[in-house]
Amino acid sequence: MVEILAAITGASISVAAYAFTGIARRNAQSHDSVLRLTMAVESVASKMEELHLDFKSQSREVFGRLNQMEQRLAKLEAKF
Repeated sequence: MVEILAAITGASISVAAYAFTGIARRNAQSHDSVLRLTMAVESVASKMEELHLDFKSQSREVFGRLNQMEQRLAKLEAKF
């Protein structure tokens, strides 16, 4: 009777240990996935910030040139 109880207890401990190991491994894999995704999102965010700054500088340049052209055109229209 004691042997059966010991065998059942040993088997229960083994099953619990395997389950804990599996859960810990899945938790570590999930943690790694979250880290990779977080790094990817931060990278995309920084690239978008760079793109936004590029667009702002190009817009300033284009509108500055457009303003110069409008002023030149106004001067030419005034002459004729």
